[in-house]
Amino acid sequence: MNTRTADLTPQRLTDRKRVAVIAAAIEEFLAAGFDATSMDRIAARANVSKRTVYNHFPSKEALFAAILHRLWEASHEGEAPAYRGDQPLRPQLMALLTRKLRLMNDDAFLSLARVAIAAGIHSPERARDMVARMGEREEDLTVWIRAAAMDGRLAADDPVFASQQLQGLVKGFAFWPQVTMGQPPLTDDERSRVAASAADMFLACYASAS
Repeated sequence: MNTRTADLTPQRLTDRKRVAVIAAAIEEFLAAGFDATSMDRIAARANVSKRTVYNHFPSKEALFAAILHRLWEASHEGEAPAYRGDQPLRPQLMALLTRKLRLMNDDAFLSLARVAIAAGIHSPERARDMVARMGEREEDLTVWIRAAAMDGRLAADDPVFASQQLQGLVKGFAFWPQVTMGQPPLTDDERSRVAASAADMFLACYASAS
């Protein structure tokens, strides 16, 4: 027997089971909501044992967070643009905001965000956990702002606060209206306008005079 093949096959099977669990969980969460969805139901839909589900995800919250992370990764192409000291700030910021708007235009992400918000309303502790997990994938903006501030090009003493402000400018048009009021996703032109306006407002506030 080929040793290399024997080593790789179990991993491929494990990966396939993980994918099946995530796909089944998405369907269950959307169909039944967070509270009514159980690991038993997810295992049955994925055609795996409950033990297999727990081997990959220690809790329903961890599984839900993995789904959000997967949607985030699927909405992007490659790594987030890194800060460039030799390039103008506005195009760099526009590239980051365009990535975020691409995710917010994803129907699956918006549907699952509604599930998360509905679940969080009934459990503030769970809501805090979900917000923290979702916030992990917004770090690219914070990293960029921190780098630009250290380079003296942004006057942002608190990069996390500044990042949250910027995200608020975008989500006010491209997330909350869609999630809470059923508004349609933004068109390409609308996304460009939101990104440009948010970038301009942010830089008007934080761009260093030097």
